Amino acid sequence: MPRYFFHHVWKAGQVRDLEGSELPDLEHARTEAIMDARSLMSDAIRQGRDISSRSIQISDEGGTVLLTVPFADAVIRDD
Repeated sequence: MPRYFFHHVWKAGQVRDLEGSELPDLEHARTEAIMDARSLMSDAIRQGRDISSRSIQISDEGGTVLLTVPFADAVIRDD
């Protein structure tokens, strides 16, 4: 199974995933990134912070960014 890395990115910097996760394919990695973004946003909201402008970059073992998942894509807007 391929290993995917989930790097949290924002204007001021990033937190790189050094361990990664083995998942069947990129679609499963995208689902994992969305769940991670929802969890992080939920924690931030409880602290009164808005981190919806952040994103998660999914990369392969070679460091190539395969997909960027904006945190804003992890929620359904009820406007």
